[in-house]
Amino acid sequence: MNYILLFLAVVIGYIVALFLKKKEMRNMEVFLAFSGGFLLSITVFELLPHVFEDHSKSIGVYIMLGILLQIFLEFFSKGAEHGHIHLHSENKHFPWILFISLGIHAFMEGFPISEENNLLTAIIIHKVPVAIILSFFFITAGYRKSTTLLFLFFFALMTPLGNYLSTHYDFFHQYETPITAIVIGIFLHVSTTILFESSKNHKFNLSKMTAVILAVIIAYFI
Repeated sequence: MNYILLFLAVVIGYIVALFLKKKEMRNMEVFLAFSGGFLLSITVFELLPHVFEDHSKSIGVYIMLGILLQIFLEFFSKGAEHGHIHLHSENKHFPWILFISLGIHAFMEGFPISEENNLLTAIIIHKVPVAIILSFFFITAGYRKSTTLLFLFFFALMTPLGNYLSTHYDFFHQYETPITAIVIGIFLHVSTTILFESSKNHKFNLSKMTAVILAVIIAYFI
């Protein structure tokens, strides 16, 4: 069921994008702010205490590696993980560089998902607006429908694949804590970037701030 839900998050994003107009995309900033606040909260409330149970200083190193990995990936994805799409619209070929960088990100975020945490909900909330923005860009930029659907199909598979491998292979169980710490670093970078971009020019935005506060409260009590 987890795999299906993760896959459907991208499908829902594509369907919603088919009916959106450009001016309506502004509302996505509030949804993104909520998803960033929720993802950050789940990371802080649930994942961080889990990996620091052994009080190992090396965990901090893995978290920093995750942050650096995400920074490296964003050189190629141009920030698509947090709602920014920058592609050359005149190039209608399959965007391999974007797919590989987003695929690695999506693959990694599936590893810590388990019944012991609420990360599944956080990932779904994170994926839907990103999928909407990705789909909307491909549609409005004039990419072929086959290219758009192929990209989204494989993108939708990556997180369930990461979760499947972490669940069914002992190798990943052995390195569960370091891998989770790396993913925490990725989440910290992505979620804080979303929150920072939600207050552009350091201007206060009541709707976005409300969305973030609501996300933190919900994440704490679920």
